[in-house]
Amino acid sequence: MHSKVKNAVIVSLKQDFSEIKELTDSLGYNTIETFYQNRKTPDVNTFVGSGKLQEIEDFIEKSEENVDLVIIDYELKPSQWFNLEKKLDVNVFDRIRLILTIFEERAERKEAKLQVKLAHLNYERPFVRELIHRARAGEHPGLMAGGEYQVDDYYEKIKKQMKKIKNELKNISDERELRRRHRYKSGFYLVSLAGYTNAGKSSLLNLLSDEQVRVEGRLFSTLSTTTRKIKDKKIPILLTDTVGFIQDLPAYVIDAFHSTLEELEAADVVLLIVDISENINIIENKLKVSLNELTDLRVESEVIIVFNKSDLVSNDEIIEKISYFQENNLIKNNKKVIVSSKNQHNIDVLLKTIYESLPDLISFKIKLPLVEQTHPLVSWIYDKAHVQDISYNDNVILSVECNIEIYKKIISKSNDVNGVVF
Repeated sequence: MHSKVKNAVIVSLKQDFSEIKELTDSLGYNTIETFYQNRKTPDVNTFVGSGKLQEIEDFIEKSEENVDLVIIDYELKPSQWFNLEKKLDVNVFDRIRLILTIFEERAERKEAKLQVKLAHLNYERPFVRELIHRARAGEHPGLMAGGEYQVDDYYEKIKKQMKKIKNELKNISDERELRRRHRYKSGFYLVSLAGYTNAGKSSLLNLLSDEQVRVEGRLFSTLSTTTRKIKDKKIPILLTDTVGFIQDLPAYVIDAFHSTLEELEAADVVLLIVDISENINIIENKLKVSLNELTDLRVESEVIIVFNKSDLVSNDEIIEKISYFQENNLIKNNKKVIVSSKNQHNIDVLLKTIYESLPDLISFKIKLPLVEQTHPLVSWIYDKAHVQDISYNDNVILSVECNIEIYKKIISKSNDVNGVVF
């Protein structure tokens, strides 16, 4: 984070500044003024009209506080960005550049850094082309390019970097796919946590796995996948936390994180985490964004909607909100669970719902003779599957539930001790 808070002004065509303010704050900037213009489409040259642009320029010149950044709550065209920086003589970030800069600060692991770099290079390409055009026309190349920087050389460098990064991410993705196959053959199911950024995914991961993954109350604190084994011993399950969703991200940003988000496509069950304590219209919008993202990622497995942070609202408010979502066909036929990671409310219900949603579970019984090899085999079965019941008489009889891979292994191991699976 920045050691010194800097000042920013925000410009938007939307009256709701809540999300863009949160993003601005997350980068360490203090919002000292907001400018709203009521128009359906941006001005083709400067995003806002000439009168509003003059108002912004006057504010920057007369403000007692230094304005370090102008943030546009929209995705700017390169020409718009160039004209705004030239007119205002201040660094201008559009919404996408703001988010990518936050990503850069949050990225810690190699994969996340590569993903962010690829997205940023994709973002920069049209801007660099604009700077090349402007420089050849004899205009100042702008603040992003650092004045005298040879932007045409930089454009070629971008293309080479992107190719190299894509190859590195492909190798990481291939390695992850091998690990997934190994886990499945070892009897593990994969449950992925999805949802809007800052909905409480990491907190829920900690609670279900009894781990201590770092939890921060800020946007995009998770940019890499984090996988942990669920602490409940019924069925071997791996939980994976993923990067948070956010609305209106261009396709190239989502594509850059595909190797991380593919954990959702490969999951046996997806938990869509929603902050139930927020304003109902905000929740509605975030639900739409999240469900659309899951559809775009071709997620076909069961999606359980987990309404988190129930400790912050009353039961009546929860009932009212969920009824509204059902009436408006937002949560459709999805299973839903209301929980609180903070006070562990309904976690047992969530676990039960997860188990009921796992695909291809096979229920069967095993009869094993009372021989020396039986005890270690029973221990192995307890570790790899859900033993619903066990009884000892002339034989050991177990009622077991597991996936097809472990079922095959149990048959093989039971045959080795002259056991019977039925």
